Amino acid sequence: MSFIRKLFNFYINSSIHVAIAVIAFVGVTAIEFDLSLSLYLLLFVFSGTITGYNFVKYAEVAGLHHRSLTKDLKTIQVFSIFCFLVFCYAAYHISRHTLLFSGFLGFITMLYAVPVFAKKNLRMLGGLKIFIVALVWAGVTVLLPMIENNMNVTTDYWLSFIQRFLMVIVLIFPFDIRDVAYDSTLLRTFPQQFGIKKTKGIGLFLVTVILLLEGFEDEISEAHIYSLVLVLLLISIALVRAKTKQSRYFASFFVESIPIVYFVFILLFTYFLS
Repeated sequence: MSFIRKLFNFYINSSIHVAIAVIAFVGVTAIEFDLSLSLYLLLFVFSGTITGYNFVKYAEVAGLHHRSLTKDLKTIQVFSIFCFLVFCYAAYHISRHTLLFSGFLGFITMLYAVPVFAKKNLRMLGGLKIFIVALVWAGVTVLLPMIENNMNVTTDYWLSFIQRFLMVIVLIFPFDIRDVAYDSTLLRTFPQQFGIKKTKGIGLFLVTVILLLEGFEDEISEAHIYSLVLVLLLISIALVRAKTKQSRYFASFFVESIPIVYFVFILLFTYFLS
């Protein structure tokens, strides 16, 4: 395997890509509501995402096979520890209210991976997985920047939160479709319960709901509506094209790149329409 290929796999497997996607969603919120983002908050979210995701993905594997970890997994483990230290450093520089809310989201993330309910974690409680992930993503990318900026909670914020929550659910569908043959039946994912065709139909319905919710906001900018329409179109295409046998990077790279494209869209539209 070439060095570039190894580097790209590390980029994906170490959760750097998903962390950039989360930061992109935070950027969308900041532009939409004209919020300021400190470097410490961005570091906090970025390093926290990597730490949390790698803990959920690799904690059990590392615990069972800590003496025989592959070289790649050991590298990810060391990288995650470094990110955790950066996370702690950034946490020292953000507001107490932000830390308290982050602690709540972190607690949910821990319960997602650690078995506490009759030897089951939240992930294994049938049907909850997708909603927990969407709740944490929406909380981090919509509410966290608002709390850090001491903003009052408005109707527009809650609508944006619901839109982001639903958007993340639809973005997860291609992953669940890919893994339908491998996921435990206890997870009761949408494809397991409703089948792939109905799951895609539910996803397209949610995309429509997201777009309709935009019309209820008090302040609607051209930049945001244009970028939202384009990103919802991309999400719909990704959902329709999702299948059980998909390319290795279809979900883990291309689907997870959609929040990044969303940020680029709103950045460009804001610049050219201002």
